[in-house]
Amino acid sequence: MNTVLLTGANGFLGSHIARKLLEKGYAVRAFVRPSGQLTTLADLPLDCWQGDLRDADDVIAATYGCDYVIHAGALAQVNPARSPLLWDVNVRGTEHVLAAARRVGVQRLVYVGTANVFGFGTKEQPGNETLPYAGAQYGLDYMDSKRTATERVMQAAQEGLPAVLVHPTFMLGAQDHKPTSNEMLLALYRGRIPGYPPGGKNYVAVTDVADATINALTMGRLGESYILGNENLGYREAFALMADVMGIEPPALQLPAVVSQVYGWFSEQKANLTGNAAVVNRAMVQTANDGHYFSAAKARAELNLLQTPIRRAVEDAFNWFRQNGYL
Repeated sequence: MNTVLLTGANGFLGSHIARKLLEKGYAVRAFVRPSGQLTTLADLPLDCWQGDLRDADDVIAATYGCDYVIHAGALAQVNPARSPLLWDVNVRGTEHVLAAARRVGVQRLVYVGTANVFGFGTKEQPGNETLPYAGAQYGLDYMDSKRTATERVMQAAQEGLPAVLVHPTFMLGAQDHKPTSNEMLLALYRGRIPGYPPGGKNYVAVTDVADATINALTMGRLGESYILGNENLGYREAFALMADVMGIEPPALQLPAVVSQVYGWFSEQKANLTGNAAVVNRAMVQTANDGHYFSAAKARAELNLLQTPIRRAVEDAFNWFRQNGYL
């Protein structure tokens, strides 16, 4: 039985990957932070290792005896926009994983990045893996650190490490315990979203991302990147779909870009005065005002990426929230 080291195993995506790996007959060594909650992995027959991606010794110890590595561990934080911790976890942590994979001689490493490390496009001409990074304009250490980590993995692949890179778009689905990306549904349901920004993004079911990530252990070309996405929706379209599933009214007004930017600035100033976290920041607002649209054609062709309708992913997420007392 082949053993997979899975970093970030207790996260939203990681827990889905862990379950599917077990279903496919892999043994799973779950690498989680000592302070990490293990609710998402409860009752799963896996080998749980506690450690810190920033500690090279922790990572190398966990990698020994593993045939494959799926590196899904990362810090996904956009508020505040700048944080040295993002670079420590996302870049230095990735460097430690790459070094351990080389030392152990794993059959393949799959790195989980983000589609935002590529250039985005319009619905008519969506971005793809060939377009240069466009996220530097936002001043978000999350995007910048993930782009740098991606470059580290690509360099390691050029030097002979058998690595494949997958880059999910915005994931929706059940079992988002924290919650993370599905917090958008809760905010909408609770009436905390007064209007919709002029931009949009690409959405994908988390189950499809998990499947394609596992497929990358044996499929896909070494050194290649694959965007894992599905439907490109403007915020007006996305909120209307989500509201329809949840049985509520969607926001009716578009928030002018300039109004959103002013609100982001005031939120930052208030945070500076009070010491409390800002509700939003200017980088988040600027991102929402743009259209982050992508094509997943390459992953569909080479990783058998499934295309579950986003409506179903929203239904899965909302039903799970309802069944688990989040509403």
